[in-house]
Parts: sequence; C-alpha cells; structure tokens
Amino acid sequence: MQLVVARIGRAHGIKGEVTVEVRTDEPELRLAPGAVLATEPSSVGPLTITTGRVHSGRLLLRFEGVGDRTAAEALRNTLLIAEVDPEEVPEDPEEFYDHQLIDLDVVTRDGTAVGRIREVSHLPYQDLLIVERSDGSDVMIPFVAEIVPEIDLEEQRAVIDPPPGLLDESQAEVASSREDS
Repeated sequence: MQLVVARIGRAHGIKGEVTVEVRTDEPELRLAPGAVLATEPSSVGPLTITTGRVHSGRLLLRFEGVGDRTAAEALRNTLLIAEVDPEEVPEDPEEFYDHQLIDLDVVTRDGTAVGRIREVSHLPYQDLLIVERSDGSDVMIPFVAEIVPEIDLEEQRAVIDPPPGLLDESQAEVASSREDS
C-alpha cells in the first residue's frame, strides 16, 4: 500500500536541498537517508534520500542525483510516496494511518449514527475527519481527543463527543455577538 509521506517545497541553498512539508507522523522512519520513495508525478522518481536535516524548524532533504538549485527547484510540489505494509500500525496506539480510518462508522457516545468517514484532511494545525452522512451531506469533525475520544478498529467505528452545533447548527451556542458591546 502506498502512503503520501511528504510534499517537496522550494529549493534551499545552491547544493540541491529542498524543503519538505511532512505528511507522516513518522518522518524519522519514512524520510530517513537511504529511503527510496515513489513520486507523483511518477516521471520524477523514484527518489533516494541521501541526507536530511532540520533547519529553522523545517525538514531539508537532499536526493541522489539532485546536485544543484535548478534540479531541486524542478522537484517543487512533487509528492513523496512510501510503500507500507497494510497490516503495519503506528507505534503510538493513539495514532492511525488514513487507510485505517476511511470507511469507519461514526457514532456519538450514546450510539446515534452520524455517518461514515470518507476522507482525512491534513491541515497545518489539526486533522479533520470528513464524514459523509446518510443524506449525502458532509460534516467535518476535528480529529482531536476531546471530540473523537475513541477509535475502535475491531468494531470499525469512531465514537465522537461533538460540541453543541457541530452536527446541528441550530444547537450552536453563541458566545458573544457584536450587539452585546
């Protein structure tokens, strides 16, 4: 099974390094020197990582055969894809691969059916579970422990504890309004 583990950003310096937007919870495993990664577009790869380092909070990688800024810049926006055993699970029991979450049934704590996870959206500050309801509409659930306290892979379900208004706008609580001031 293939998982997107990073997206190549802009070139860094003149010796072929690139910045990468990490899309894995295990960069030390997936983006280590010696790793051979497939790419999207496929015509660019496969790419073999020769070095990696963190500079000013950003991961910088260098690839075999990419020796200057021009070659590095040509890789911009390329997705890096790792081959992963579908039975493999993250070391941390609180972490999940996207393919483990897709198609899980979503229910509230009291057992009310909400829908099925259709997609996992990775945003800079938190992940969202895109849940398709039975009527075909989507609801976005922040994938944080306070709202998604339980993922049960054996039962193929995610239990959520939604705050008022997340599933039904009519139940939203207004904290303040401009007229109050």
